[in-house]
Amino acid sequence: MGFKCGIVGLPNVGKSTLFNALTETAAAEAANFPFCTIEPNTGRVGVPDPRLDRIAEISKSEKVVPTQLEFVDIAGLVRGASKGEGLGNQFLANIREVDAVVHVLRCFEDDNVTHVDGGIDPVRDAETVETELMLADMESLEKRVEPLTKKVRGQDKEAAATLELVEQSLAHLREGRPLRLMGMAEGGGKGMRMLHVLTAKPVLYVCNVAEDEAATGNAWTEKVAAMAAEQGAETVVISAKIEEEVAQLTDPGEKAEFLDALGLAETGLAQVIHAGHRLLDLITFFTSGPNETRAWTVKRGAKAPEAAGAIHTDFQKGFIKAETIAFETFAELGGEQACKDAGKMRQEGKDYVVQDGDVLLFRFNV
Repeated sequence: MGFKCGIVGLPNVGKSTLFNALTETAAAEAANFPFCTIEPNTGRVGVPDPRLDRIAEISKSEKVVPTQLEFVDIAGLVRGASKGEGLGNQFLANIREVDAVVHVLRCFEDDNVTHVDGGIDPVRDAETVETELMLADMESLEKRVEPLTKKVRGQDKEAAATLELVEQSLAHLREGRPLRLMGMAEGGGKGMRMLHVLTAKPVLYVCNVAEDEAATGNAWTEKVAAMAAEQGAETVVISAKIEEEVAQLTDPGEKAEFLDALGLAETGLAQVIHAGHRLLDLITFFTSGPNETRAWTVKRGAKAPEAAGAIHTDFQKGFIKAETIAFETFAELGGEQACKDAGKMRQEGKDYVVQDGDVLLFRFNV
């Protein structure tokens, strides 16, 4: 199951620098966190998870495979994108294809890097992008009203439900509010997903700051954090320049020393990856053995057969049961056999809701 995060922002905010650092870091750490280029502006990066390494160590696995997120570097947006200005149509089409939006905001001064609006104001920049997306959503939804109305006259119940949702969405947008604040998240219902609206997608704000402010942030990042809090969104503060430098370091000790000198516990990119995982409301389960330990991703609330299907559709079709061990138990007792001996491996059926950190072995018959 693939999950895409689209990196968006105005020109000259550090969006592509962030993406390039992300991909370079992933390439440098290929042994642990595989990266592959799908297109020039698309890449997959492994989600760092110390539990994965611990499970692999206990199982003495030959291969370790993390779960992954896909990042898409989307062309910079300008005012009028909803009407086709700049690369507007391409920009909007690319956003429709992602599951979540990583919005990079410029929170640094640099006389050598011009700002399209003449000055630094990340909240204004966020509103510029949001406005264009809301205008695009309004245009898209308004086009649906007439054909849906005709179907409703023909007693089409599904069309009636869709029309009600469209009208509610339009009323919300006309109040100047993105659809993710409507109380119906992108994944919250089939109806909203089928509308293919842009502003229902969850958003992570990434504040790109100067190198000496990566650990502390600044007045601009505080304003962004306040805006994000009002929306129930998350904020990450990073310095894209620092991420570029970190990407060149291959020795883990040297990298840790470099970050420590800057007062940073982990790279900004690791923060972005973890926040993206949370943003999409994903959980991780594990499969493990001597050949391979692998992390898998499913939406929170997924049941055991769905988790089995993330590995292979045959596992879901022929699902019998899931032999389940919590990560903490697996780590504490020292592996699958020790958990079996202690009676800590549970037999779970089709209605079991998978928990974050579960170590699972699926039994199936096709």
